[in-house]
Amino acid sequence: MAFTLRLTPEAEEAIARLDASRLKKVRKTLGRLETNPRHPGLHTHEYQSLSGPNGEKVWEAYVESRTPAAYRVFFCYGPSRGVITIIAVTPHP
Repeated sequence: MAFTLRLTPEAEEAIARLDASRLKKVRKTLGRLETNPRHPGLHTHEYQSLSGPNGEKVWEAYVESRTPAAYRVFFCYGPSRGVITIIAVTPHP
């Protein structure tokens, strides 16, 4: 099932501030999320320290690994079926 991505204003701002190298990696991650959020390269897992805007589970996907301050994409499913809301694009907390 293909998903539609919806970005919060905070996620859009974070993406706008990325350098070219990280932007390319984030775009690749977002593309994988659209087609298969369970893609093995994303290492997707629930992130239990946060909840979504309406109390949804928040998930984390890897943009980078084995890199200092590796970037991650935080997202939740919804608000409707077939939609993924990107909450944040940020270095690993």
